[in-house]
Amino acid sequence: MVANIHSCGIVGIQGQPVLCQCDLSGGLPQFDVVGLPDASVKESRDRVRAAVKNCGFEFPQRRITVNLAPGELKKEGPIYDLPILVGVLCASKQLPLPPEDACFIGELSLEGRLRPATGVLPMALAARDAGIKTLYVPEDNAAEASVCEELTVIPVRDVPQLAAHLTGEVPIPAQPCYTFATQWQEGLDFADVMGQEMVKRALEIAAAGSHHVLMIGPPGSGKSMLAKRLPSILPDMTLEESLETSKVYSVAGLLESGTPMLQSRPFRSPHHTVSPVGLAGGGSTRPRPGEISLAHNGVLFLDELPEFRRDAVEVLRQPLEDGVVTVSRISGTFTYPSQFMLVCAMNPCKCGYFGHPSGRCNCTDQSIRNYRKRISGPMLDRIDLHVPVSSVAYDQLRERKPAESSEAIRARVNAARERQRARYAGTGVHCNAQLTPGMMREHCPLTPEAQQLMAGAFDRLGLSARAHDRILKVARTIADLAGEERISHMHVAEAIQYRSLDRDTLL
Repeated sequence: MVANIHSCGIVGIQGQPVLCQCDLSGGLPQFDVVGLPDASVKESRDRVRAAVKNCGFEFPQRRITVNLAPGELKKEGPIYDLPILVGVLCASKQLPLPPEDACFIGELSLEGRLRPATGVLPMALAARDAGIKTLYVPEDNAAEASVCEELTVIPVRDVPQLAAHLTGEVPIPAQPCYTFATQWQEGLDFADVMGQEMVKRALEIAAAGSHHVLMIGPPGSGKSMLAKRLPSILPDMTLEESLETSKVYSVAGLLESGTPMLQSRPFRSPHHTVSPVGLAGGGSTRPRPGEISLAHNGVLFLDELPEFRRDAVEVLRQPLEDGVVTVSRISGTFTYPSQFMLVCAMNPCKCGYFGHPSGRCNCTDQSIRNYRKRISGPMLDRIDLHVPVSSVAYDQLRERKPAESSEAIRARVNAARERQRARYAGTGVHCNAQLTPGMMREHCPLTPEAQQLMAGAFDRLGLSARAHDRILKVARTIADLAGEERISHMHVAEAIQYRSLDRDTLL
């Protein structure tokens, strides 16, 4: 008898339906798993055998063949333990066959308990798209799978509980559907930052249009403090964005227990010793998403940018343009999303005090140029806003006047994002930073004065075509914050002033 049990696997960050076929036949006792399984899938034979015996069932002393279809798809991980066990028990007629629209996912312990798995969210989405109606998952993953409202999610604690449910003796209550609600970061607020009004304005513009930012200033000027408070003014996460990012975190095993979806935008801050693989993703056997994919729909903060390895920073160039990163390994080619907002911080020179009022910098012009050259021109060209951060005056620190709160700034950012969503509805573009050249001609109209100012800046600063487009996108965001549809010369002028490195000056 052949028992067909539906399951799911993971390819990159996408779920893939898998059919687990269990056949019992005559001959010497043997247990084979075919269908391109890796070592962890082959080890399922020992876990399933022990779980069957320890849960009071009889393990069939026959030739058992388990086929995981499709055969050309490599099967990885212990998530096929549960469907193999159910298939063996159904083929040996110890359990009734489950309905055709039921799917099983889970890793087994030797005593028959189900252990939490990674990647349940994308697998649940793939099962839903394949027509599955009932999904059986480990109890710890039930909340994550319940994001799919079209699925009936059954949380399974152990094999005896599942057997009692399948025989109809003691049904397991279905997991309630998860209700998505956005949250923002508590505790860190822009009201804590004294002074730095120009930098706050630049970060507000960056948040409103999802633009990349580079802050340049001496130590202690507040660059890291400002960057860490950026999530508090980011626009509310939509359900679609949360699903996209949560799939990445689910595959990486970073979703917290009881939190099936990300409710706020991610903020990733890797150390400067991170490798190119750590940023882009990959691995020798089973490629995993890197930091730029974990920052999808959020912020990637690189503190002390010149201290990062040159090859690691250059890895960012293609994802910044395309919004995806493709990782090619012997095991296959995987594409991960990487639509993130890059925020960087650096000192103006090696000692950090070039332009400081104390005059303590002794760096030569050549050493300053060499320090800046650690960041390549093509990389700087991809950063929309170059923002100088000066030291805070003593009077500003002593006055302790309450600054504008993150809540007030976030309200303006949300209003600007709503204008952008309405303007680009149905195009696949969600913010100004994602505008294509063709869309810019339609949605970035300049007044005659703005055109004249832009032409003069292009010639005087020697801007590249990419820098020209990025200035226009920033000007579009500034106009959105002001509630204006047409881009005026004031909007263009403010956008140009945020290109300090194109003017070969920092402070």
